[in-house]
Amino acid sequence: MSKSRLFLLITMVLAAAAARLVPHAPNFTPVASMALFGGACFQDKRMAFGVPVAALLLSDLFLGFHRYLLWVYGCFLLTVCIGFLLKEQRGATRTLGAVVLSTVVFFVVTNFGVWSVGTLYPHTWAGLTECFVLAVPFLANSFLGNLVYAGVLFGGLALAEKTVPALKPATASPTC
Repeated sequence: MSKSRLFLLITMVLAAAAARLVPHAPNFTPVASMALFGGACFQDKRMAFGVPVAALLLSDLFLGFHRYLLWVYGCFLLTVCIGFLLKEQRGATRTLGAVVLSTVVFFVVTNFGVWSVGTLYPHTWAGLTECFVLAVPFLANSFLGNLVYAGVLFGGLALAEKTVPALKPATASPTC
């Protein structure tokens, strides 16, 4: 991977992480999109995990840490893996599918985490159901945020590659 391309990818992920620091609707964040983008675009798996995780950690230093951090970071790592599915073959439909899948994974895992280690809901089937039902309004914002930021990241890279052909990947893989 060229240094220019690597610099662009890192800059894009860091810029997305910085977007977490500006006021936004609840759960309308670039978190899943950064992970998808990292998994799809970095050729080296260490970079695919490392750059997005470092960006997330850096933004969390400003936002603060919480008891559900392991659940969130676990989802983030799973989403990088979902991004690997886009590495060789990507298009609008596949990327949309990855956005939907990563949104559902985050919703299920983090809400289960809130229920299992938190004190907001009783540790019963009814409590778990209540936790998921009350989280549904946040699901729409998560999906929309993931969709918008995935569009910005993947679309921005495609535009950069068309504008500056030297930024295209050395391999024949599409866009990233």
